[in-house]
Amino acid sequence: MTHRHFRRAAGRFPTGVTVVSGTLDGRPHGTTVNAFTTVSMDPLIIMVALGQHSRLRTLILHSGAFAVTVLSARQSRDARWFAASDRPDGEEAFVGRPWKPGPHSGAPVLLDGVGYFDCSVRATHTAGDHTVVLGNVEAFDVLSEEPPLLFHDSRLVPAPANESKERT
Repeated sequence: MTHRHFRRAAGRFPTGVTVVSGTLDGRPHGTTVNAFTTVSMDPLIIMVALGQHSRLRTLILHSGAFAVTVLSARQSRDARWFAASDRPDGEEAFVGRPWKPGPHSGAPVLLDGVGYFDCSVRATHTAGDHTVVLGNVEAFDVLSEEPPLLFHDSRLVPAPANESKERT
C-alpha cells in the first residue's frame, strides 16, 4: 500500500471545501482545507485538520481563534489561490476577495462563501502529520443559498449547472 493509493481511496469520498483563516498581530492568513466537519450540536463544536508545518496551524495555536468559510461552487479560483504555497502573505492574499472580520476572532470570512463559523480553540490533538483543531463555535451564519464547492477524486467539482436554488 502506498500513500498515493491511500489518497486515491480516500478521494472517493466527496468533501466540502473551506478556507480556514486566522489573524495574528493584525495580519490575516488563510488556507484551503477540506478536512472540516461539525462535531457537536450541544455545545456547538467544529473540527479542522491542519498540516503540522502549516503557517496557519502555528498562527491559530498562538491566537486561540479562527474562522472557517464554506466555499460556494463559484469559488474554485479562491480554493486554488488559498492552496498555493507561493501566494502572498497577510492582507495581500485577500486582495480582490470580499471579506469581513469574524465577529469573535477577527479572522477573515470570505463573503462569497455559503456559510461561516467563527471559533475559539477548544482543544488540539496531534494526528500523524496533521493537528486536529476542535473549535467552539462563537458565531456563525449562512452567507448565500448557492451550492457548495466539492472536492472529489483529487479535484474541485462545482455543483451541477442545473441544480435548483430552491430548497424543498
